[in-house]
Amino acid sequence: MPYVLKHYDVIKGEKVENFLVDVVKLSEPLAHKILQKGRVVNHKKRRLQKGQMLKEGYIEVYIFEAITKGLTPLFQTEHFAIFDKPSGLLVHPTTLSTEYTLLDEIRYQFGDEGSLVHRIDAETSGLVLVSKNGYAQYVLSEMFDKKAFVKKYKAVVENEIKEEILVDKGIGPSNGLIKLKMQTSTDGKESSTLIRPILYNQDKNKTLVEAIPYTGRQHQIRVHLDSIGHRIVGDPIYGLDESFVDDFLNDQIPQDERVKTTGASRLMLHAYYLEFTFLKNTYIFCSKQAFG
Repeated sequence: MPYVLKHYDVIKGEKVENFLVDVVKLSEPLAHKILQKGRVVNHKKRRLQKGQMLKEGYIEVYIFEAITKGLTPLFQTEHFAIFDKPSGLLVHPTTLSTEYTLLDEIRYQFGDEGSLVHRIDAETSGLVLVSKNGYAQYVLSEMFDKKAFVKKYKAVVENEIKEEILVDKGIGPSNGLIKLKMQTSTDGKESSTLIRPILYNQDKNKTLVEAIPYTGRQHQIRVHLDSIGHRIVGDPIYGLDESFVDDFLNDQIPQDERVKTTGASRLMLHAYYLEFTFLKNTYIFCSKQAFG
C-alpha cells in the first residue's frame, strides 16, 4: 500500500516543517505539501500546520512509498516521460488506502520530483505525460494551461456517425444525484470537441471515431458524445439509469451485468495521440495499444 503511517518522536521546540525535512528526510516542497493536505498529526490526532512548534510525544506522518508493477515509459528524456496507461488504472491515489496508481511508477522510477503533467480518467487508456523535475513540471503545465498540446482520442460509440461534427456545448456539474457526473449546460464552461467518424459497424450499430478536445473539461468527450446521442460503449456513468451508476460507483455491479448494461467491460475511450514542442523540439507520440 503506497501510503504508510509512520511514527516519529518529536524534537521539542522545532518547527514541524523543519522536523519533516531534517528527521523524516522529506524535501521541503513535499513537507509543505503533506502538511497542507493534513497528513501530519500529533499524538492526540490533531492536525499539524506549517509553522507549529513541536512540544511533546510523537507525530504520525502518512508517507507515500511508491511500488512498481513493471509499467515502463514508452519514451523518456532527462525532463519528461510518456506512459501508455492501461484502462482501469488510476493516475493518482484518491484515498489513503488506494493501493496502486500510475503515480507509483512515476515516483518509483523518477523520485519525489516526478509528477503528472495532466490526467485522464481511470477507465480511459492511453498516453499520459509526466515530468521528471520541477523545471519540466512548471513549463509543461503552463503549456497545458495555454492549450499548447494536440491531443487525440479514439472511441467506439453507439449508433452511426456519418459526418464530422463539432460539438460546441458548455459543460458544468450535473443536477442529478451523482455528483461525479457532468452535463452540457448553457451556463457551463465553454467546451468544444471535434468528432470524426472512422469506421461504422452496421451489424453492431457502432462507430469508431476520432475525438479531438479543444478544451479540457472533466469527462468532456464522454459528455459531448452522450449529448448528441452517441454514448461511448462501456461507459458506466453517462446515458444510464442513476441507480445503476450509483451501484457501479459503490462497487456493487458484477462484471457480467456491467457488460450487459454498458456494452463492454471497460470504457472504450483511448488517448492515442499527443503532440507538443518542448525546448525547441517537436515530439509526436502515437499509442501502440488500442482497446486491449
